[in-house]
Amino acid sequence: MTTSIQAWLERYAESHQHPTNKRIHHICVPLIFMTLVGFLYNLNITFALIISLLAGLFYGRLGIRPLLIFLILVAISVAITKTLTISNPILLLMFILAWIGQFIGHRIEGVKPSFMEDLQFLLIGPLWVFARFLR
Repeated sequence: MTTSIQAWLERYAESHQHPTNKRIHHICVPLIFMTLVGFLYNLNITFALIISLLAGLFYGRLGIRPLLIFLILVAISVAITKTLTISNPILLLMFILAWIGQFIGHRIEGVKPSFMEDLQFLLIGPLWVFARFLR
């Protein structure tokens, strides 16, 4: 049985209650997403497309809106990293700094990150940040 998008978001939200942690996530999750997509597309377009397809299958199982949000985020991420010609070392630095921010947020929250319970939460984070578009 597939877990509904609402159930995923509710479970994710349980460990994201503190206002500062929420703000940090609203900055760091999109940065992590963008830098990861940019890095993969800079590295090898075929591999990036395969990874995007696999992630797209996960989002597609959750519904058309989650899939559309994912596709839009991928397109924006590629556009930003290609237009600004952000190199892999810079993307890696941004990725690491954003993850440090995430862990600081969870330290403030006083709970471990959701993905330590279930790796699929790594895919839910971007949807949680943009949940207002799922309604």
